Amino acid sequence: MKKVGVFYGSTTGTCEDLANRIAKKLGVSEADVHGADALTVDMVNDYDMLIIGSSTWGDGEMQDDWYDGVKTLKAAGLEGKRVALFGCGDSDSYGDTFCDAIGGLYEELKDSGCVFVGNRVSTEDYAYSSSTAVVDGRFVGLALDEVNESDKTDSRMDAWVEDLKRELS
Repeated sequence: MKKVGVFYGSTTGTCEDLANRIAKKLGVSEADVHGADALTVDMVNDYDMLIIGSSTWGDGEMQDDWYDGVKTLKAAGLEGKRVALFGCGDSDSYGDTFCDAIGGLYEELKDSGCVFVGNRVSTEDYAYSSSTAVVDGRFVGLALDEVNESDKTDSRMDAWVEDLKRELS
């Protein structure tokens, strides 16, 4: 099985909680779950797959720790590394920038040579008006709304994790 590292940017704790829940469902040790503020080149190189999460802030921005975190990811070199994205947003109050942070992460990393996995998440059953996280009619990663649709989180997460498990075998 490939070694997986889960990295998150979280200001209020929501994305951190989601990262830990994803890790648990994948059987990833707590020692392999890290805040983006602690990200180093050596950490990136230790893992075969990176699961990267961010909450969305302001006008569709990544959580602050990812601005330096993205630089670290690029410095490590992601050629051939599997990368899965997840994020959280508020589809009611910020429906026009829903989960834009994962769209931003995708844009930053798409030319890095990484291989995106878990990146064909259906937009059906989501209530939002616009998102840069949607490419070719699908989310580029797992989009979650703990504010308005927390009752759907587990089923969305379970389906996404099953997709990732196929990548790990």
